[in-house]
Amino acid sequence: MSRPRDLGTLFDDLVARRVRTRVVLSRPLDIAPEFGTSYDMPAVAALVRNVAGWLHAAGVRPGDRVAVVKRNHWDYVLIACAAIRVGAVPALLSDQLAPHALEVLLERLDPALLITTRAVLDTARAHGITLIARAARTTTLEGRYPDTINLERLTGHEPPAPSPRDDDDPLLVVHTSGTTGVPKLVVHTNRTLVDGLAAAEATRLPIVSARRRDTVCSAISYSHGRAVPWTASVLWLAPREVVIIDAPDTAETVLREHPPTTLEALPSTFVRWRPLLEQPDHPLRGVRLFISTFDAVHPPTVRAFLAATRRRPLWVQVWGQTETGPLTFRFLTRRSLAARDARHPTTRNLGRPAPGRTRLRVVDPRTFQPVPRGTPGLVLAKTPTRCVDYVGEHDRWLAKTDGEWWNTGDMGMRTRWGSYLMLDREVDVLPGQSCVELEDVLEERVTNVVECVVLATPGRLPQPVVVTRDGQLDVGQWRHALRDLPALADPVVLAWEQIPRTGTGKVRRMELRAVLRSGQDTFGTGRWT
Repeated sequence: MSRPRDLGTLFDDLVARRVRTRVVLSRPLDIAPEFGTSYDMPAVAALVRNVAGWLHAAGVRPGDRVAVVKRNHWDYVLIACAAIRVGAVPALLSDQLAPHALEVLLERLDPALLITTRAVLDTARAHGITLIARAARTTTLEGRYPDTINLERLTGHEPPAPSPRDDDDPLLVVHTSGTTGVPKLVVHTNRTLVDGLAAAEATRLPIVSARRRDTVCSAISYSHGRAVPWTASVLWLAPREVVIIDAPDTAETVLREHPPTTLEALPSTFVRWRPLLEQPDHPLRGVRLFISTFDAVHPPTVRAFLAATRRRPLWVQVWGQTETGPLTFRFLTRRSLAARDARHPTTRNLGRPAPGRTRLRVVDPRTFQPVPRGTPGLVLAKTPTRCVDYVGEHDRWLAKTDGEWWNTGDMGMRTRWGSYLMLDREVDVLPGQSCVELEDVLEERVTNVVECVVLATPGRLPQPVVVTRDGQLDVGQWRHALRDLPALADPVVLAWEQIPRTGTGKVRRMELRAVLRSGQDTFGTGRWT
């Protein structure tokens, strides 16, 4: 086989291909805490088969849904592969979701089995919510819990033979970020997720693909839709090592023991790792390729990482959505970020769509008629990797489709050279301006700012919220940074931990409004969130 085809037998196929990649973990897996932090492909394949045996013993059958809610780690992906192997549809839910959101999502899923942890169940119970009531059966990964199946009863069972499914049948359910409320449950198929996303990335390309000598590091949310096709594609390319980071705060030791040559991380993780770069012997100095998806990364962060490696590095900026996969790509170098202090920093330019694969167009959000280049509008996408439904919200999915076109809910514009500039989410739009641009400029000009969020509210000045290195803000530098910007409200300085975030580190802007008591009114309609 020249590309991955079946997630249920993925690791058996990798063993058959004699892939010698070693997987190194920042901590042991929650589904195998006694097996350490280093795996070869036969060991991972055996673990997936064992988990498939657990699922079958728990009564999971083809077509059933299996919900997974646990602490972030790569075993989300392994459980998903095991569930697919027995013909079930895994649904991966972040434990960072609020209990009421988890309850709603589980009600929509109606899972045959919920795999979770005592911490998740206890947190929900403290909010008056009994999550196990939303699943036919529940098991916890750390031992006994009232009214759940003891995991020890499920271990040691032989799995059934792999269960085939049609390429257009539901394969995997993942959820959107949920920055504006309860996330949507996104349904992907083998055609969209494996044949589309994983197979494309498993094609060996110059510079951007993993090489056999690489140590590939991933520090992302493994409940996110990105994690499954990433796993399939990167292991298909058979690098020397794959390093899995589950939490940014505990990463330095494993990074020093296994210094990466390629690194993909959440934007918030890149921000939190910037202090590492101040050490002369920091573990990222050998990185040749940085990859960023999930959310915007502001210029100072990109520049810091590109400047901190002894290689001639490349930064790959990808814009896409859980529903579509990647839509545009942009390559950034030290030279492309050399200019500083501009009103229009480079990272808002998202590049161009993948040729021959994805088409974009910008339309008026009221009439849906195309607008000229250089005119802001709503961005629509046409791609073969579009999701096929939202669980429990089919009408909402239909409302975002227009034939083969998908409404991204993002406001942007096409430049005269054919690339796309990101402005804001439609719900967060600032008429005549761009919150993302203001955030870019303020982070660029105010050296002590770690993160800046600008909230737009009708009848009020845009509200900047900043996180600084030491909790202080230089008033004189701030005022100088505003010299050619529109009028803004006085900044609010918060600690990193005070900013509400999703499982992928995105700011929950509506919840942040609640923290500030600034109300929930926005200029956007929120119709396409």
